Amino acid sequence: MSMRNHTSVTELILLGISNTEGLESMLFALFLVFYVFTLLGNLLIFLTILASPNLHTPMYFFLGNLAVFDILFPSVNSPKMMDYLVRQGQTISYQGCASQIFFYHILGCTECFLYTVMTYDRFVVICYPMRYRIIMNHRVCTCLTVGTWPGGFVHGSILTYL
Repeated sequence: MSMRNHTSVTELILLGISNTEGLESMLFALFLVFYVFTLLGNLLIFLTILASPNLHTPMYFFLGNLAVFDILFPSVNSPKMMDYLVRQGQTISYQGCASQIFFYHILGCTECFLYTVMTYDRFVVICYPMRYRIIMNHRVCTCLTVGTWPGGFVHGSILTYL
């Protein structure tokens, strides 16, 4: 008769940063400052692009989208890390860990696809400067940007499943 283990994992133990006993509050303050400056800096970039009509070009359209990704991307892991530093709780639920991995991969891969789209934009402006406005019109820029999301979603789904 073979015995099988029928238990399931409900929590994972976070090891954190080693050799930091007593430094948690200083690390929390440091990470909080970096997180807030990241959010505010990218929000400022996004709002500047929205507010200035001179910046309504394809390059700044893509930079505005990149600023949004750079607001969302650090928001996946940083709050839990700062919560860990404040509460000194060393566990995360299995579902919480899986959702963090899922969103981390979705946003990370989508951002990489957006970098590819931005590269294509620069390629067109360098190689076809006279036809740039025709090739990279608003509809094309929107389609390229929206097209990055399905790739990120598929990538994040596969990696989370694995």
